[in-house]
Amino acid sequence: VEFVESGGNLVQPGGSPRLSCAASGFTFRNYAMSWYRQTYGAGRELVAFIPSAGGNTYYTESVKGRFSISRDNPKNTVHLQMNSLKPEDTAVYSCNAALYYYKLGDSFYGRHSLDAWGQGTLVTVSS
Repeated sequence: VEFVESGGNLVQPGGSPRLSCAASGFTFRNYAMSWYRQTYGAGRELVAFIPSAGGNTYYTESVKGRFSISRDNPKNTVHLQMNSLKPEDTAVYSCNAALYYYKLGDSFYGRHSLDAWGQGTLVTVSS
């Protein structure tokens, strides 16, 4: 299993980069895909996920209305369109896969998440 993230960069507040994740080593179309982010000294935060066939997407509250997750099953790729970036969006963004995501309490968790992480792609929001 391999994930290769790209698209991160230094962007000004209000910028709109598009992140991509190329996945391989598993049957992409059968898995829900997600984006996580991590800042220095903190754990990973689930930012968004999209079910295997698309449809109902999830976004963490802080990015709702600004980020959009999409997937291209024939190309085994998932994207994260980021708009109206804020300095607090600065993080390393990584993708992952799970059979599906379920809600427990106030949080979502992946069921049978794949035990692999790519290098991630760094998004730095600064003027």
